[in-house]
Amino acid sequence: MYDKRKKNKSKNNRPVRQQGNQQKTPEQMIRDLQFYIKNLEEQNRYLSDNINDILNSTCWQITSPLRFLGNTIKRTFHLPPGKKLLNNIFYTDRRNDIPITSRKEEGSIYSYQNQDSLKNRELFTEEDLDEQRKHSFSKNITFSIAVPLFNTPKRFLKEMIESVQSQTYSNWELCLADGSSTQHSEVEKICRKYTKKDSRIRYKKLEKNLGITGNTNACLEMAEGSYIGLLDHDDLLHPSALYEVMKAICDKNADFIYTDETTFHKIPNDAYCPNYKPDFAPDTLRSYNYICHFSVFSRSLLNSSGQGFCSVYEGSQDYDLILRLTEQAKTIVHIPKILYYWRAHSSSTAMDISAKSYAITAAKRAITQHLERVGLKGIVEDSRVPSTYRVQYEINSNDLVSIIIPNKDHIDDLKKCINSIKVKSTYKTWEIIIIENNSVDSKTFAYYENIKKDERIKIVRFEGSFNFSAINNYGAKYADGKYLLLLNNDTEVISPDWIEQMLMFAQREDVGAVGAMLYYPDDTVQHAGIILGIGGVAGHSHKYFKRNDYGYMSRMSIAQNLSGVTAACMMIPLHVWKEINGFDDKFAVAFNDVDLCMRIRQAGYLIVWTPYAELYHYESKSRGCEDTDEKRARFKMEVERFQSKWAKELAAGDPYYNPNLNLDKEDFSVRI
Repeated sequence: MYDKRKKNKSKNNRPVRQQGNQQKTPEQMIRDLQFYIKNLEEQNRYLSDNINDILNSTCWQITSPLRFLGNTIKRTFHLPPGKKLLNNIFYTDRRNDIPITSRKEEGSIYSYQNQDSLKNRELFTEEDLDEQRKHSFSKNITFSIAVPLFNTPKRFLKEMIESVQSQTYSNWELCLADGSSTQHSEVEKICRKYTKKDSRIRYKKLEKNLGITGNTNACLEMAEGSYIGLLDHDDLLHPSALYEVMKAICDKNADFIYTDETTFHKIPNDAYCPNYKPDFAPDTLRSYNYICHFSVFSRSLLNSSGQGFCSVYEGSQDYDLILRLTEQAKTIVHIPKILYYWRAHSSSTAMDISAKSYAITAAKRAITQHLERVGLKGIVEDSRVPSTYRVQYEINSNDLVSIIIPNKDHIDDLKKCINSIKVKSTYKTWEIIIIENNSVDSKTFAYYENIKKDERIKIVRFEGSFNFSAINNYGAKYADGKYLLLLNNDTEVISPDWIEQMLMFAQREDVGAVGAMLYYPDDTVQHAGIILGIGGVAGHSHKYFKRNDYGYMSRMSIAQNLSGVTAACMMIPLHVWKEINGFDDKFAVAFNDVDLCMRIRQAGYLIVWTPYAELYHYESKSRGCEDTDEKRARFKMEVERFQSKWAKELAAGDPYYNPNLNLDKEDFSVRI
């Protein structure tokens, strides 16, 4: 089978040598490139540090009044009234996107594989911001932005406040509750200066520091708005943040809204880690707080969710609150735009979660309480990546699982598959149904006779021509299990508890299908879930990533909701299978599993993919490639059938895959 990953290698993987001069090996070229990139990054850091030194220098501060006067004159004579210079930090001209550096922070939940140069994707021009300021909405809503203060550095504090003042939607109040120590009295002085100039800024000096939860609760007590937004004291909002949130409220009657975000060191233009999030996904949220910033919610939703923050979850108080709010929310809206800038510095979790290790303990406690509230039983454990979590759900009963395997000859593959099930599986209540389809090798039938001696294995014969959908539909009729486990004959079990890891999700009433992590024999990813729209139809998440990689935003290492999973290894409750009438046999070879998952979701069920059920997949060995005119024509026809059947859904985009991400690749790279 032609392997795309080897197409640029010469025979025997040796570098080609040119006569007269020796060409560098790929390894040498990579080392040279890495050295060049590292050198550029060092220069970039050096320049940034120098700029920061200038900004903090005595000379720069002394000349501040002159710059203020000059800017005032400039605003008076050249710029529209009320425009904040801070906007210039944020907005990006469509014709001149500002490039930002892509870095890989090892061990961080923000690690990601793609190292391509990224672009700032906030497509707001100055004209856009002007139009937003003039816009009239159908509702009159006041936003209360809650910011707990504690020993906030002067520059961070001023930039945070001015990012709120620069909002194009002006009906807001900024609630500042200050628990700073006496050694940081400048926090109060700065805040009071702003309150004198802007009546929308409300400040309260607390008698003592009450911690993050207590200080934030003090903000909530001050708040009078009908919607509340959470902002950290050292972070920044994009000027369009509240405008976009207001649109979601007016257009969709949203009571909980969240946006995309990015991480930066000194100024937003040095942002290095854009977090392009999926729409609301409950299992993803139970794996880590992917929602995080910028979160806005209605006061009535807060009231119905048990009021403010709880000190028991100090460090992960936002996570606890978001879990409680989303349990009760009627309309959750995700805005796929970066509207929040998370500052990374030595004491922030944006830089290193170990700066607040207690937050991890609090997060696991919050997830545990959430599970109890929604009626699920499970133990919350740490996952591979710090600040991500694994829920080991309790298996309710020892139900029979029917493993359905279509087969045509290729007994060596089938034998490896069945032996791995029998030898490795710790879950013992299973049966195997092999659907024989047009085998011709006498050894195949001899093998069938041998394995039939195990009463847990059935052989049934499908006489028609190859049609993957029809074959599986036929085999399912012979299943006695409460759950169907569709499995290719060219797979091999790796993790002994693979059935339990899928069953713990499939047993839930809200789940319609569960998929597994599949690897190629070289320990690269073959399948980590299906993304709708890639390549015009669908593609496999994180394909060709290395086995132990974390993936984009740790998504290769956590259980999550996706739009689909492959039928090469898919567990479905029998009642769901019957409800949707199994596979659509018009999809004989391609996209039958994607269509199946689309109909499962259409029926109101979730799809879950778990990385903890692991198998090898020797993809399509038994049927081969699309290497004839007949096969290519059939494939084209099935592509067109899928695109026609699911045109609306394809146009809307995959809800579990951000529209800022690439649809031409399967690596979560940013769409350019």
